[in-house]
Amino acid sequence: MLFELLLIIIVLVIFGLKSVKILRPYEKGVIERLGKYNRTADSGIVLLIPFIEKIVKVDLREQVVDVPPQEVITKDNTVVVVDCVIFYEVVDAFNATYNVVNFYQAITKLAQTNLRNIIGDLELDETLTSREMINTELREVLDVATDKWGSKVVRVEIQKIEPPQDIVEAMSKQMKAERMKRASILEAEGYKQSEIKKSEGDKQATILEAEATAEAIKKKAEADKQASILRAEGEAIAIEKVYNAIHEGNPDDGLIAIKYLESLEKIADGKASKIFLPLESSGVLGSVAGISELFKDNKE
Repeated sequence: MLFELLLIIIVLVIFGLKSVKILRPYEKGVIERLGKYNRTADSGIVLLIPFIEKIVKVDLREQVVDVPPQEVITKDNTVVVVDCVIFYEVVDAFNATYNVVNFYQAITKLAQTNLRNIIGDLELDETLTSREMINTELREVLDVATDKWGSKVVRVEIQKIEPPQDIVEAMSKQMKAERMKRASILEAEGYKQSEIKKSEGDKQATILEAEATAEAIKKKAEADKQASILRAEGEAIAIEKVYNAIHEGNPDDGLIAIKYLESLEKIADGKASKIFLPLESSGVLGSVAGISELFKDNKE
């Protein structure tokens, strides 16, 4: 009796485990009845008919496929090793269950094939500098192909693109040469700019010096002009005073003759061998003769 009761309990437990299933929030369940698709269940508690219905759980979270590295030949016949990862998510549980046997293997092979096609149309330099373009183009191709598998390719990322070692060394030398070339160009440009600045400085200094010299000459000329004006004004005043003094003193012919003789004495002191006298000197000499007579009379 106890054995029969225990057997009944075991059978009820088995039926309970077979009839009740729990789906997580990120899962959906594809339910088959007698080997035929019946319905798709959402998350929560799912009741099944034991031994008649079967459930297949499908994970809807974003998943990652690491595509193994592979050798790919570029358009210019260079072998490169390419490694990429694929991010996808299931959007249709029915198609993901019934339209593909091994999704991981299928998408891996599909990615490797399309990588060969995409990179085969690019040269080595384009391959190394066009990762974003390769990512976008590969994602579009895989997204179209996986649509019937109930999955969506979210993004594709190229992890690395490795050229052969000899190509890497050649590229390193080329980059070094380019850096040295740029350094030489920058040094030459710096020297050129320095010389230009120096020439402009010399030019500016010469201009400033010339302007200073011109200003000094102008100032000196102004000073000489003012000195000449003052000198002329002084001489004019002196002449005017002498003139006034002469007229105020009312000089006679004898005084004028004496002054004339004093002037002749100064003229004769020069080194010239010939002396030119004005025409009026005859009249003055006559006055001199009169003066000599005057002195004689005084003696007498």
